[in-house]
Amino acid sequence: TLAACTSSTSFSIYHPLPPSNMLSSRLSLLSRRVRLAPSRFMSASPEVVPDAPASAHAQLPYVAPLREMNFVLNEVHNAPEHYQKLGFEDCTPDFLDAINSECAKFAQEQIAPLYSSGDAEGCTYQPNTDVTTPAGYKEAYKNFSEGGWNGLTVPEEWGGQGMPLSMGVVKSEIIGAANWSWAMYPGLSMGAMNTLLLHADDQQKQTYLTKLASGEWSGTMCLTEPHCGTDLGQVATRAEPNGDGSYAVTGTKVYISGGEHDLAENIVHIVLARLPGAPAGTKGISLFLVPKYVPGEDGELNEESTKAKNVTCVGIETKMGIKSSATCVMGFENSKGWLIGEENDGLEQMFTFMNTARLGTAMQGVCHMERAYQGALPWAVDRASMRSLSGKKYPDDVADKIIVHPDVRKNLLTIKALCEGGRSMIYDAALKADGMIADDEAAREKCEEELGLHTPTLKAFLTELGVEATSLGMQVYGGAGYIKDYGMEQIMRDARISTLYEGTTGVQALDLIGRKILLDKGKELSKQVKLQISEAARIGTSQTARNHGLLGHSVEIGKLSAQWATTAARVTMGAASDRDIVGTASTDYLMFSGYLSCGYQWLKMMEAAGKALDADPNMQEADRAFYESKLETGRFYFDRLLPKAYMHRDLCLKNPKSIMSMSLEGWDLATTLPSDSGNAYAGHKAE
Repeated sequence: TLAACTSSTSFSIYHPLPPSNMLSSRLSLLSRRVRLAPSRFMSASPEVVPDAPASAHAQLPYVAPLREMNFVLNEVHNAPEHYQKLGFEDCTPDFLDAINSECAKFAQEQIAPLYSSGDAEGCTYQPNTDVTTPAGYKEAYKNFSEGGWNGLTVPEEWGGQGMPLSMGVVKSEIIGAANWSWAMYPGLSMGAMNTLLLHADDQQKQTYLTKLASGEWSGTMCLTEPHCGTDLGQVATRAEPNGDGSYAVTGTKVYISGGEHDLAENIVHIVLARLPGAPAGTKGISLFLVPKYVPGEDGELNEESTKAKNVTCVGIETKMGIKSSATCVMGFENSKGWLIGEENDGLEQMFTFMNTARLGTAMQGVCHMERAYQGALPWAVDRASMRSLSGKKYPDDVADKIIVHPDVRKNLLTIKALCEGGRSMIYDAALKADGMIADDEAAREKCEEELGLHTPTLKAFLTELGVEATSLGMQVYGGAGYIKDYGMEQIMRDARISTLYEGTTGVQALDLIGRKILLDKGKELSKQVKLQISEAARIGTSQTARNHGLLGHSVEIGKLSAQWATTAARVTMGAASDRDIVGTASTDYLMFSGYLSCGYQWLKMMEAAGKALDADPNMQEADRAFYESKLETGRFYFDRLLPKAYMHRDLCLKNPKSIMSMSLEGWDLATTLPSDSGNAYAGHKAE
């Protein structure tokens, strides 16, 4: 009966026992493994470390979807062939699976059990300006570092494992979905390592990059100041030459994730600041390396160097979510630092870090989708309420399981389709990003230009829909999803920040249509449109398309791809008479881009699934169910989600007047901001 109620779409779950503090009536609902079709997860042990710290929250389990990940890497994007071309001969499918399986084992056993308890405990700011992380975090980080995971993609000459950057992105999904707050600590170090790898001199790499790769030290990105966030042209932090090659950095940075903590013995801050006489605006910003503790001449910390902090945490923020990630206010007061790269070139260098962070934040959207799906599906197949509109599906029970109801199925399929499509979008971009560390500068620039077109859409589209997916996951639970007992509300709280940091959705949208398309005169857009039209035509005329009904989907992707370019052209023409149209169109254009890009990935995934089915008519039933579920989920995307692309396309071209014409008086403002906002940095002013 369970199989019958799922029709032809494959749902599958794994859900071990919830914590002992839940009511016995709830235990009966969520205490067993339920299979509706062969599992989408492989190499996943049901043994989860039970000794996580006590929490008032439910402990939602996490199982890395390795089968899904391997499908996208190996069958959709052919990552092994890509790696062979780059010279990574060892990166075979078996090798990739072994790496990812080990990472999954670590995440499931050591990181996931800390997810709810870390949220309940949060970080603690100490009187001596130290910050302590929740119980279990420090031990997990130590094990993570000793396992070599920090330096997975760092070249061997600087102490890493020398794997492709894209393998680090896959690792970030596994770790991030298990526990996003914990994952932010090594995630920020990854951005710092990439920045140093591309822009630092050899001495800086030897001293700092090697320690970051080992995990002995961690890294941060220090951009935002109390008076400026996105508008970095207002950065006021200054750097004065000390006369010995170092600089004295003074200023206040806010919202610094991982700015202070007890996981690593030192923290390397990558800081934007101004040199004396620097030009105004973004052209006068330089990039500096400022450590929490200044190492000795041998590059090591010693008793003398750790007597006093070079950088001080002024306080930590009280937040809605990601509570176990320390969000710090950092005070730089004549803090000793060193210039990275050339003077006044800091913003361009920081974009290396920012692009890494934005790709990582895009992954956050997928991580929360996966978490929401794994949390909502067990409830849907256990919870009984009302009868199916098409007749009883569980005639011996008092009611049918709610997964038989169309609205519940639609919510679950929406999460599933967006999660799997989003994963393919990011993996595709990650494989492109492997070119960022090429020896040839021209090749690196080409890679950055290509990746630059996709980064705003990935970051904004996937995080917006990540928040939507967590809301849908709560909706599956009904009122039970709103309370802490089931753990679903934490996923939504943690997801909400993703549309805000690393550039809000509106900022990403302006970056896409303004810098990446208009200023580029549509060159990269044109290349991507041609690629998508060509691929859609190839797929649509294939035998796979004829066998599995992909022709209509191919034609639709081809047409929408052409409209992607013409819509940008029409916005450009409209801006000649009213520049506000760029602003009023930008977010809708980004969402149009996102739904189209996700549809393009679904077309490729459906092709891969169809090919697999055609190649082996006698495959195992578990494999057949997996590939058929791909085709079913893809059809759902084209039928129910891709139509949103047309809505956003049309909204791009609406007259800006309905948004821009109302005078300020018409807003009827009756409230004012409180005099004390309660920010941790209120009243702090560095000398």
